[in-house]
This record gives sequence, structure tokens and C-alpha cells, in this order.
Amino acid sequence: MINNSSTQRWDRLAAKHLDQQFVHHIIRGLNCSPFEAEAVLQAVHQIYAVAFDSSPAVRPGQILLPVVSLEAPPGPRLLDSQQSLVVLTLEDLQEDLPVRRAGGVLALRRHRLVRVAHEALQQGGLLTLEDVAYRLFNCGQRTLCRDLQALRRKHVEVPLRSTIKDMGRTLSHRRLIVQHWLEGQEYSEIARATHHSLAAVQNYVDKFKRVALLAQQSFDLETLAFVARLSRPLAQQYLELLNYKKAARHRVQELRSSAKKNSRRRPLHPRL
Repeated sequence: MINNSSTQRWDRLAAKHLDQQFVHHIIRGLNCSPFEAEAVLQAVHQIYAVAFDSSPAVRPGQILLPVVSLEAPPGPRLLDSQQSLVVLTLEDLQEDLPVRRAGGVLALRRHRLVRVAHEALQQGGLLTLEDVAYRLFNCGQRTLCRDLQALRRKHVEVPLRSTIKDMGRTLSHRRLIVQHWLEGQEYSEIARATHHSLAAVQNYVDKFKRVALLAQQSFDLETLAFVARLSRPLAQQYLELLNYKKAARHRVQELRSSAKKNSRRRPLHPRL
């Protein structure tokens, strides 16, 4: 039996090769056939091979890697997505040795995971879980999922493509953003901590407020999610946050004021 998900995984990884990126640009930019684009690529390799062998921007311990651009939308295939060339630090002895000495291999891997994800983001690219697992760390995705869960418990967000672009089943970053807001943090602080734009943070908080208002009207979960235009799991997470014990007093007051403006029914929060 063929594992289609595994086959697609390797296709996605192959799509990020620089040669494939070049061929894609030639086909779309010059309206060439794939055969003509491959011929141009071969000519470039023959002429510029010597120049391509070295890159003064890459220091020892670093790697030059093509990744999906921060500007690329989540819908199109990776093959058709804009890409960026980023420099990632796989080894920095000054940083890495103290981490390895104090926490061992596990702590070092998590430290490096956070570092490369931030480096890619700062250079206009986004790493995927597959990038880190198969192109950088040579480990399983489940291992990295456990690392990400451990980091989130420490309120350390890793800016991977799945979180920044809201892809897949990753909902915890949205819950974390609302938690920060409930605790009293301002939008700018939350944006810096979670590596989201101000507009995205405000959008998540506004949707949470919408759920809070609908919750007081005794809607069931399915109806509430439909009216609020949210997925059922996200609506459930937002409902759970209405009982968040660490909510700052002024945030509770803000929700109360909003509720009074829109309805005179029962309180939307047990503490109100």
C-alpha cells in the first residue's frame, strides 16, 4: 500500500530546491515550456558553477536554505509559492555549549529550533515542520511536536509556517494570544511575543469578544461557531477561555461593558 502522505511530503520538500524555484520563475516569467526552462538552467550551471560554489555571507556553522516566503499565502502548492533564501545557524558554540551543558541534547535541540525559526522569519521566510525535521535536524516530526508542546508550556512560541499562516490544526497560538490579552497585555506586546502582526492579534481578540457576546445567548456550540464564523474547535477553545482564572480585572470589565452594550441577559463570564 502506498503512503500518499509520505509521497506528498517528499514532493513538497523537493519543491523548495533552488533549481525548481529557478525553473518555475523562467516558465512563468518568460512563458517558456518546462523543457526550455531546464535548458536555460543547465546553461546557467555551466557558466556560473564556480561562482555558486562559495558564499561569503555564510559563516561556519550556518547553512543557506530556500524556504517558503513570508509573503506566500497558505493556499497554493509549495511548487507555485514564492520562496526566500535564508541563512540559518545550525551551530553556534558560544550559545549552544552552555545550553547543552545545562540541559543536554533535548534542551539543545529545542534551543536550536527556536533560533532557526526566528532567523528564517527575520529574513522573510517561514520554516515548516518538514523543513526542520528532514532538511535541518534529521529527526521525526513527532519529536518536534513534543518539543513544540514543551516550549508552548513555557510560553515560548516558535514562528513556523503553520502558526504564522494559521494552517493545519494548530490552534494553540490563537488561544495563547487571547490569554495574553486577558492577562492585560497590549496588542503591541502580544504581537512581539507571538510574532504576529498587530492586525492579526486584534482580529483574534475581536473574534473572542464576539464569542463572549454570543455565549450569553445560550447558543449551542455548533450554532455559535457558525454565527461567529469560526471552526468548532476554535470556538470551543474561546468558550473555555471565558473561565480563564488569570484574567486581569480591567479585561473582565471591558468584556462586561461590551456585554451591557449589546445585551441585558445573563452575564457572559462567571466572574462578572
